[in-house]
Amino acid sequence: MLWLLPWSPLTLTAFLLVVLVIGTWASDVAERTLGTKDPGAIVVDEVAGMTISVLTVPLTPVVLVVGFVLFRIFDVVKPFPAGVSQRLGGGIGVMIDDVIAGLYALALLLVARRLGWL
Repeated sequence: MLWLLPWSPLTLTAFLLVVLVIGTWASDVAERTLGTKDPGAIVVDEVAGMTISVLTVPLTPVVLVVGFVLFRIFDVVKPFPAGVSQRLGGGIGVMIDDVIAGLYALALLLVARRLGWL
């Protein structure tokens, strides 16, 4: 979806804020309804994390692919503090590890751009 629309930094930020607010609430409701911690049926946290990973970089196909790969690596590995952040309850616990993974991915994308690799 990120590559289909002409996102400006402002609209992408607004989209992210909506996803974070509604996603945190919906994740909280889903956890209680499904009766399990961070159920796999919840994917809004990945939408937020992926959006963060490319929030301040040009949305070129290469950047989107590299951002996605980096985000998924950090989402799986869960470097500190992402892993321990999942201990938080409810929707915040569902969302926060993906937010952190997105921030790590964004940091590496910014370094790669600074070095002229992207």
